[in-house]
Amino acid sequence: MLKARGVDVIFGIPGVHNQEMYRGIEEAGITHVLARHEQGAGFMADGYARASGKPGVAYVITGPGLCNVMTPMGQAYSDSVPILVISSCLDETAARRGQLHQMNDQEIAAGTVTDWSHTALSADAAYGLVDRAMQEFETARPRSKHIQVPISQLEAHAAPAPAPVTTAKIGQGLNGDVSALADQIKAAKKPLFIFGGGASAASAQARQVVAALNAASFVSYAGRGIMAPDDPLFFGAALARPDSANVVAQADLVIAVGTEFAEVDIWRPHLGHKAPMIRVDIDDESLSDPQRAEMPVKMDAGVFLDALGDALGGHVAATDWSAEEVAKLRAHWRAEVDLERPGIVPVVEALRTSLPDDTMIYSDMTQFAYVAKEVWDMEQPSHWHHPYGFGTLGYATPAAIGGAIARQGKPTLAVIGDYGFHYTCQELGVAVELGLTLPIILWDNAKLGEIEDSMVRAQIAPNAVIARNPDFCKLAEAFGARSAHPKTLDEFQTAVREAFSADGPTLIYATPELTA
Repeated sequence: MLKARGVDVIFGIPGVHNQEMYRGIEEAGITHVLARHEQGAGFMADGYARASGKPGVAYVITGPGLCNVMTPMGQAYSDSVPILVISSCLDETAARRGQLHQMNDQEIAAGTVTDWSHTALSADAAYGLVDRAMQEFETARPRSKHIQVPISQLEAHAAPAPAPVTTAKIGQGLNGDVSALADQIKAAKKPLFIFGGGASAASAQARQVVAALNAASFVSYAGRGIMAPDDPLFFGAALARPDSANVVAQADLVIAVGTEFAEVDIWRPHLGHKAPMIRVDIDDESLSDPQRAEMPVKMDAGVFLDALGDALGGHVAATDWSAEEVAKLRAHWRAEVDLERPGIVPVVEALRTSLPDDTMIYSDMTQFAYVAKEVWDMEQPSHWHHPYGFGTLGYATPAAIGGAIARQGKPTLAVIGDYGFHYTCQELGVAVELGLTLPIILWDNAKLGEIEDSMVRAQIAPNAVIARNPDFCKLAEAFGARSAHPKTLDEFQTAVREAFSADGPTLIYATPELTA
């Protein structure tokens, strides 16, 4: 059934409680990737989904297996990533205690970090839930989902699954008259567009509309690459800069497309706009959030921008935005970033100029990534993936493995901090096993640097921010990977380029001494 619905890869770990889920995988022509930990399997499914645009599927066992994959499920929920986790479950928990892998309520536990979690009490129910998940991935905001099947059902005989159903599409209808919205946008003197990750598939339309209107624009972190880096009225991914609120307040109309304005997007309760807002999204919750958009439009970003472009016709507007002021502010914000986390910007720039075209990047919760998200303008969208919402450590390595599997030899890169690498370093064995060409930049500042800075600002003695690290290069080599420890930026760039031509993964150990 999964193969008939486009599933080519399953990430997981077999166990005595879910071994029946493995019957027939090879016969179906599906590849199974054996993770070293269920958390790794979930992150691989996440990375695969972000790279391929298809749902990532993970198999886990009852109890601890389900608990271990809950962090990736929570990450996928917060970042709108379509992953489907299928687990086994015990047949009876209320009347019998002390069973292997027993939980009080596994379904509810998974439901706390997913869009939904349900138990399939029959083969038909399992088939129906899989089709429901696949349909909702296409027609609603894609978020993690969990299906569990009792062991006795997994071991039972079942009729074949039904044929795939035709999947509906998002946003064929429009709440309101697009021509009226277009007239309002054309009349604005300082229109400001804000694009989030939900508009990533509509980059071409976004650039055309913004250019025709001579509008200014921001992107969220997840929306980087939607706008062209050389657009003179593009403010970049600077919404988290406190004084970006002053810029937003200058607009006489704000058009927000595919962005939820989450805390991790703007780091303040209110965007800062004083003008009316047109809000385009497929999520009702976003359309009714505290930003209080005067004109909510429930519609897919691409469909909306296509309709808006048609309604604008050949209109080319003058603008009251100043390219000189945009450039000045961007330079100011870049200097702020460099001051806040000194010495990292030059390393980020050295990495940026060393990458092959079309490189897809997976980053972790590390200061290197925090700097890069603000100063590195992406050329195309959906090519930098980060654990934005849930903010988990250990994401980058396994997610990049999933991305590399999905991209079949296209350049893929991981960026992770020393502490985060500890969380999922065992998945390096998967990359070696599969022979993946995967550079892993390990940024080691010898501490939980971001936490130390935060504790100092709060006047708390930072007495729990340093952990003893191993020799990371030797650790990588023990797994069978290559390693490099560059001492200068030139050596760093050479190591990166060589890693992209290697036959397996390469850990590149980078420290602040690169710019010392």
